[in-house]
Amino acid sequence: MQQILNFILKNSHKLLFLLLLIIALSLTIQAHSYHKSKVISSANFLAGGVYEQMNAVSEYFSLKERNQELAIENARLKSLLFNSADTAALKLPDTIKGVKKVNVILSKVIHNSFNVPENYLTLNSGSKQGVKSDMGVINDLGIVGIVEKVSPNYATVQSILNIKSKINAKFKKSDHFGTLIWNGKNTGYAQLIDVPRLAQIKKGDTIVTGADSKIFPENIGIGTIYKIYIDDQTNYYTLDVKLFNDMTSLGHVYIIKTKDREEILQVEQETAQPNEQ
Repeated sequence: MQQILNFILKNSHKLLFLLLLIIALSLTIQAHSYHKSKVISSANFLAGGVYEQMNAVSEYFSLKERNQELAIENARLKSLLFNSADTAALKLPDTIKGVKKVNVILSKVIHNSFNVPENYLTLNSGSKQGVKSDMGVINDLGIVGIVEKVSPNYATVQSILNIKSKINAKFKKSDHFGTLIWNGKNTGYAQLIDVPRLAQIKKGDTIVTGADSKIFPENIGIGTIYKIYIDDQTNYYTLDVKLFNDMTSLGHVYIIKTKDREEILQVEQETAQPNEQ
């Protein structure tokens, strides 16, 4: 307390000057509407700037929660679209055009390898959420991989960047198809092999999943043709396909299962078996 009194006595002239200055400014502002409006405008500007910065900070720290909410809502909307009885009447993006009769399970990639020949992802969803082996995994841009192993709470996915991966794919503008593989070289490109020479193709054509796939619904996006080669041994086309997905940066994904897969496999197996006399 003594130190405060000493400070006041020592700086009494300065403090008195400041007090009189504040009083004079207050009287001036109160007596003149122009000065008063300027002060109010300046105060609002400063307060608005502070509130804007506080709001920006608040929004930054809530981004994770907002992204989670948006992903859940997106999955719900996709589920409604996929399970619609008449998908032709809906304005669906090209990447999911014609998709029907599938379940959608929202999940998130918690581990992703992409720099070895056989790459896998780990998802934070498992059998408790209804995930099973051989379910297809996609996101908003296109295919990601196929579920391989499942535990109660997690699942591993064979990435399309895996030299063992083989996925039926076709040209979006025609029914010519081939097999999508990965040669283990570039993370941004896969290869479409066994494409017949009769196919009319050009650089930039879109590649989507084919009707022969029993894991992915037809017309899920894959990528676009980047380079065209002719295999001298088979006389078929081999294509470099630039993937829609950046496989080195994956977040939320959708695990899907075609409801008719088991029925198709069963009837094909029965047809392949020799008739017993």
